[in-house]
Amino acid sequence: MGLRARIADELKSTVHGGELKLERYAGPPGDPGLLGIAPDSPVWRVHGHPTGMLTGGFAALMLQSLHPLAMAGVDQHSDFRTDPTGRLVRTARFITTTTFGSQQAAREVIDLVRRIHTHVHGTAPDGRPYRADDPELLTWVHTAEVYSFLTGYQVYAPRRSRLTRAECDTYYAQAAPVAEALGAVQVPRSTREVTRYLARMRPELHVTPAALEALRFLRGFGRTGRERLVARLLMNAAVGLLPGWTRAELGIHRPVLVRADWDLPVATVVGRGLEWARGPSEIHAAARARLAAVATGAHGSDSGSHLHREDSTCRTIQRPPSTG
Repeated sequence: MGLRARIADELKSTVHGGELKLERYAGPPGDPGLLGIAPDSPVWRVHGHPTGMLTGGFAALMLQSLHPLAMAGVDQHSDFRTDPTGRLVRTARFITTTTFGSQQAAREVIDLVRRIHTHVHGTAPDGRPYRADDPELLTWVHTAEVYSFLTGYQVYAPRRSRLTRAECDTYYAQAAPVAEALGAVQVPRSTREVTRYLARMRPELHVTPAALEALRFLRGFGRTGRERLVARLLMNAAVGLLPGWTRAELGIHRPVLVRADWDLPVATVVGRGLEWARGPSEIHAAARARLAAVATGAHGSDSGSHLHREDSTCRTIQRPPSTG
């Protein structure tokens, strides 16, 4: 087996558990999926970019950990310590299925997560009760996630492919129904709303011992030496995607020159290597084939496939990740 095939198999094993479950994406013919959008829409582009999603995923976990109630739920109920790869696989499958899968497949994974959430509850170290199905907590987890994914995409996607301000707003609006289906409320649907939401949440966010433990664990993620090396390089790059105050709260001191002159180019090379090894996405190909069976014009009017492109990208993330 050649190097490319070995890396591709390891990537598939780490992210998808070794099985893509293409039946979730391939049929039924003409099914528009949960979101009912076209393959070139912002949410497809963001969620289909490996480097942006991997770095954005690490950034999302760090940002999410600063909510004491969200972190308490992870600390007391998650199996991330004993089965970190399994947790990654479940998260990746949820995102890919709700973005690219059929309506039935998307509803099935949403219903499964909702059932799991009903069993996740307890008391945080500060004495406050929490529930994973708390609508406001679900909004926090979702917003931190999509903010990080979009930031990762805007940094690591080719410059010509990055989203305009209008497309960034569309991305948030297209991703919101998934959070709402899980039970989230008042989900931000534009760059401005996300910026205001994060500013409003900031007084509630602070580091806890559980958050620091999770950060240490993330730095050592991986089953093999190669996985750990790649994960560490992507983790370093994810630090650059975080707002400056987040790094300060987590006690991460990584000089701006290191982030700009080492982390960013190294992660770019690593990401391109992973994309080369993976080749064209089988998930995307299956989903595109399913959508291609839609009657002409059936879902074209609101697909977001003909968005007017502006000259500048999203204001909140147009600067490189090394600033702040």
